[in-house]
This record gives sequence, C-alpha cells and structure tokens, in this order.
Amino acid sequence: MSEAITASRRRGDRPAPAPARLRRASGRFVSAAAALAVLSTHTAHAQQGGAPRLNVIRDAEIEELLRDYTRPILRAAKLGGQNIEVVIIGERAFNAFVADGRRIFVNIGALYESETPNQIIGVLAHESGHIAGGHLARMRDQIANAQTASIVAMLVAAAGVAAGAATNSPGVGQALPGLMLGPQEMIRRSLLGYARQQEEAADRAAVNFLDATGQSAKGMLQTFARFADQSMFVSRSVDPYTLSHPMPRERISQLEHIARASPNFNRADPPALQFRHEMMRAKITGFIDRPDAVLRRYPPSNNGLPARYARAISSYRFGDIRSAIAQVDTLIAEQPNNPYFYELKGQTLLESGRAREAVAPLRRAVSLSNGSALIRMMLGQALVQSGDGALADEATAVLRQALAQEPNAPLGYRQLAIALGRKGDRANADLASAQASFNEGDFPTAKQLAARAQRGLPKGSPGWLKADDIVNYKPPQIQQN
Repeated sequence: MSEAITASRRRGDRPAPAPARLRRASGRFVSAAAALAVLSTHTAHAQQGGAPRLNVIRDAEIEELLRDYTRPILRAAKLGGQNIEVVIIGERAFNAFVADGRRIFVNIGALYESETPNQIIGVLAHESGHIAGGHLARMRDQIANAQTASIVAMLVAAAGVAAGAATNSPGVGQALPGLMLGPQEMIRRSLLGYARQQEEAADRAAVNFLDATGQSAKGMLQTFARFADQSMFVSRSVDPYTLSHPMPRERISQLEHIARASPNFNRADPPALQFRHEMMRAKITGFIDRPDAVLRRYPPSNNGLPARYARAISSYRFGDIRSAIAQVDTLIAEQPNNPYFYELKGQTLLESGRAREAVAPLRRAVSLSNGSALIRMMLGQALVQSGDGALADEATAVLRQALAQEPNAPLGYRQLAIALGRKGDRANADLASAQASFNEGDFPTAKQLAARAQRGLPKGSPGWLKADDIVNYKPPQIQQN
C-alpha cells in the first residue's frame, strides 16, 4: 500500500497522503439523504477558502478485496461500467454512505468490526442500491422543491400576518412564530419521509443484488440488527416522522421478511474469501490498535496467519524493526507469492531508514501484485531515498507509471520531483512539485511553482500546458453559513 495503511486528507476529489491518527467515535450508519448532512458538516468545518476534507485511507490489499466484494454487486445493479470506487475513511465508527454517483464511502471501523465478508458486502449492496436508484439526485430535487415551497409558505404566512395587523386582529404578534414555522416543519417532515422511503428502497434493491449474485442477505440483516440494538433506547422516545431512517423494529422486520424469502439466505461465504477478510481485519488491527490491544485480540498462543500478520505489523509500527522483519520473513516463507508480505517488509525497511534494502522486496511486491500503483509508488520512493544516482532513471520511470494510474497522489509527485532534480531536469521537477502542491490544495504554492516551470519548458509542450492549467486554475468558492 502507499504507506501501509496511509491516512490522507481529501480536498474535493484530490487525496493528499499525510499521516493522521484515527479517531474513536460511536457507531452509526449514514446513507443517502443523511449523507447530505454529513457533507454539509464537513463543509461547515472546512478551513476558510478551503474545500471539505475527509481522512482517506489508501491500501492496496484492502482496496483489491473491496473491489472483489463490489464487482458482482455493481454488475447486478447495472453499474459495472461506471467505474464506481469504494473510498475508505479513517474513522472508527461503523458507517458507510454515498455522496455522489461515483463513490461509496466506508469507514475503517466498518471493515474492522465486520466478522464476515457477507456483513460488509450487504452494506455495500445497500449503498449500491442508493446509486442505482438515483436517490441522491432525487433528494437534491426534493430539497430544491422544498426550499421553494418553504419560501412560498413563509411569504404566505407573512402576508397573513400583515393582513391581520391591518385589520387590528388580536394576537397577531404571538401567532407569528407558529405561522412562520408551521409550514417549514411540515416540509421538513415531508423530506424526512422521502428519505425513509429511499432507505427502504435501497434495502430491497440490496437483497435483489445479493440474490442475483448468489449471495445471502443474512450479513446485511445482522449488521442492521446491530444498528437497531444500538439505537433502540433512543428511538423509543423519538417521533418516527422526524427520523431520516425507518424506525429500527419496522426496518428490521421488513428486511428480515425479504431476506429470509431468498433461497440464498443460509449460504456462507467461500472459505478463501473469509480468509482474505480475516487477513484484512488483522491488518487493520495491527495498524490502528495499540500493542496491548493487538495482543488481546491476537494473543501469542494464536499461530494463525492473520494473528501473526497483525503482530508483525504492530511490531513494525512501534519500532521493534528487527522482530518485525523476522516475523514478516516467516510469513513470506509460508506464502512466498503473497505480494502484501513483501510490501510490508519493504515498507518496514524504508521507514526505518534502510531504503536501499527495501528496493528488492518492493520490486517483488510490484511483480506479484500485477503492478499495483500504490506499491509501485512506494518502490519509487525507495529508489529515490536510496540516494543512488544510478537509480534515478528507474525511479522516474516507476513513479511516472504509478502516477498514470494514481494521478492525484501528492507523495508520488514529490518523489518524482526529487528524482528529476537529481537528473538536472529542473523545469519538470518544478512541475512535479506544483502538481503535488495542487493536489494537496495549496494552490498559491502550486501556481508559483507552475509559473517557474513554464519558464523552463517549451511553450505549448504537454508539460507547459499542464503548468498553464495550474497557473490559471480558480478554486471554487465555498459559502460559509
């Protein structure tokens, strides 16, 4: 992976790798219309003049597994040709949502807590149901209509108040708040009712997609039942017409009825897929938990491959490099064709200042992973940090290949700038630095570097045009409420 599990900040569509600590939060599930509120919250807390930010996790192994989870679901939903990606958010809450028609966002906590592939596949199927149903676009239309209706309702109420005042009707002043807010409350409830309908439709669509792919809806039912248990004590005293999701008992009852009607309800996940899921959970544990927590979940008495994987990662994270390398070597001996074990070894060596030694295992990881762009980027970083000028050409080629697949990765551009600088290509080094700053959202610095790059590039050349795009870029303005 780009930096094992690498946390990054996402500005709009541009992920910028930068280490970040994952925060603990209580679990909740946000979908469709509720995701609009989530995005509004991010926008409201964005820096002045900046764009909304999300903590994004990049990992080659986990992303490949999630692609395998979603591919058949997306085909069943007739979304297979739309290049929909799953984006991993660095939050411990069990949560997933959609915010547009191109991406499904899933928290690292959801992957950490899901005990079977089927449990997370059910969540992904539900979110695919929102995309296939065009729910976000329809909700935006509903909100636009509601805003118009709200304005009209307030004008009508205001006109009524004015008429009452003109005829000296008593109690006009006291009636004003109710007259103004009553129509808005009705509109709000109407929107929430529409959102609940979307959630129910997404549940039904998810079960259909799972049936079409020969998979069970049991995991989806188990996941939503857990959400219901967590929220039941709250929902007992809540007006059901003020909720964006169906009431838990009602929703679970409806979902259980359609899920149990499926002939696939008791079908288990294939053992090989279950094993990959367990390896993913072990990896996440090793990266986000403290050593004592890792050992509680995977004690030394547990000699299974996932447990040893988690302990090796934990050793690397907390500075026991010698032990980490020894543990990874035993993993490689057991599975010599697993690219992610070589990736972990390379990353451990690279981040402990042994970049030259990291090159060989990372080359092997790239080969075994069929050229994973994230692993290739790490190989390029190792080649650059080795300090060997003879490797500058290879580093440049490797990084350009990686960036062709991952064009929004600032880390890759920064390493490319170093490699080009060592070759004496200052103009293209400046351009690469400008692209790194641009993808990090540092537009003033990006513009300065791009302007400097233009002075050394032939006018009208591809590089000059890329620099010109950056120089003339105007960031979208975000309104602060």
